[in-house]
Amino acid sequence: MHTISDIAVMVKRNLVRYKRLPRLIVFSFIQPVMFVLLFAYVFGGAINHSSKQYIQFLLPGIIVQTVLFGSMQTGVGLAEDVTHGLIDRFRSLPMARAAVLAGRTISESVRNLFVIIIMVIVGYIIGFRIEHGWFNFLLGVLLTVLFGFAFSWVSAAIGLAVKDVETAQSAGFVWVFPLAFASSIFVPTATLPKVLKAFANHNPISYTVNVVRALSLGQPVGNNIWWSLAWIVGILIVFVPLAVNRYRKINS
Repeated sequence: MHTISDIAVMVKRNLVRYKRLPRLIVFSFIQPVMFVLLFAYVFGGAINHSSKQYIQFLLPGIIVQTVLFGSMQTGVGLAEDVTHGLIDRFRSLPMARAAVLAGRTISESVRNLFVIIIMVIVGYIIGFRIEHGWFNFLLGVLLTVLFGFAFSWVSAAIGLAVKDVETAQSAGFVWVFPLAFASSIFVPTATLPKVLKAFANHNPISYTVNVVRALSLGQPVGNNIWWSLAWIVGILIVFVPLAVNRYRKINS
């Protein structure tokens, strides 16, 4: 119960911080909206000969990509806290070791949820329609938030390892970009070269995108849901202890 209380305090602290940094929230909304508009209208005609048809394919993928990119902020924020000495203050308090990290990752998930809502609104304005009912779509959104939560722990481990804001941001892009662009976010994996296709088909992002897309468009989910959940659980099993261990070793 003490651990849960500590996590709740840290979640509140991070959410209050977002409230006091409105520019961070604004730019968190602007970037994914730009991705939707640019890919839908700049590449939509070339890829699918119709921007309206492509937006149906694109938006579920961009939602997952946005949550993935948002997870990088966990590492950047923790690296900033280390640089400013805030982590040392937290470590001196009688609180659970995992509370700082769990509070950060949960608050990032809350922020990602609001960003997803904005993206769906923008998608509806430019022609996106849910074809399999809102309940199924909301299940896809829940899976996406869980996916982002898992990758936030990856980002947390990196941020605590490098202990520098600029390095954490650069290191985040190094592993995120190959996963994002070599996946089913923007194009069907069947159109990719053989080697890249094999990587994309087993990419955790592709599994999650395929589930969200299927739930949005009324297509069969298949085994994608189980592979996506397996990746989420596997990432949490590996990176939660790793991030907590890195936290314990700071200045030890």
